[in-house]
Amino acid sequence: MKDLVRKQLQQSIDTMQKVLADDSIHEAVVRAGELTAKAMREGRKLMVCGNGGSAADSQHLVAEFVSRLTVDRPALRAIALTTDSSILTAIGNDYSYDNVFERQVEALGLPGDVLLAISTSGNSKNCIKALKLARERKIHTIAYTGNNGGQMAALADINVIIPSSITMNIQESHLALEHTLCMIVERCYFGPGFGEQPQKLSE
Repeated sequence: MKDLVRKQLQQSIDTMQKVLADDSIHEAVVRAGELTAKAMREGRKLMVCGNGGSAADSQHLVAEFVSRLTVDRPALRAIALTTDSSILTAIGNDYSYDNVFERQVEALGLPGDVLLAISTSGNSKNCIKALKLARERKIHTIAYTGNNGGQMAALADINVIIPSSITMNIQESHLALEHTLCMIVERCYFGPGFGEQPQKLSE
């Protein structure tokens, strides 16, 4: 069993090392942060969606924006499209599960907003539909994916593609880069020195 632990940790580290060495990923995360901060400064918001573990990531990331990441600061406008069980089940029942994010983008999205869609495969049908509608509505689009980006790569203004096809390792890298995205947005929104204070632990 200890061999399994070591193997899984090494596999995670190997994926992260590839991410660390890929300057195109770093550039994409910076661009995504700058774009999101600009939208927020202009009174717009970030919408985030995904399925399964990526739904958990959506909620996690939005919590960092609305509450805080490491230091106290004003709340930032962000909403997860994965959290309202009545909306999700109504759309799934009345239309299709493929429409659960698209319909919310239709209801909540405004030109100049940002939609971040998270999918390890890059082929989640409901994320694809949401991205397509977002582009029609002049909403900026960002995709966090793996698997060479899948179909979502062609629909996003900015792509953060993890060089892996292993779901768990893609998710691990996504989470690290989601935290980094939040940090970049904070620095762009509040100033370059923001967030350099010592990190506070939540109780």
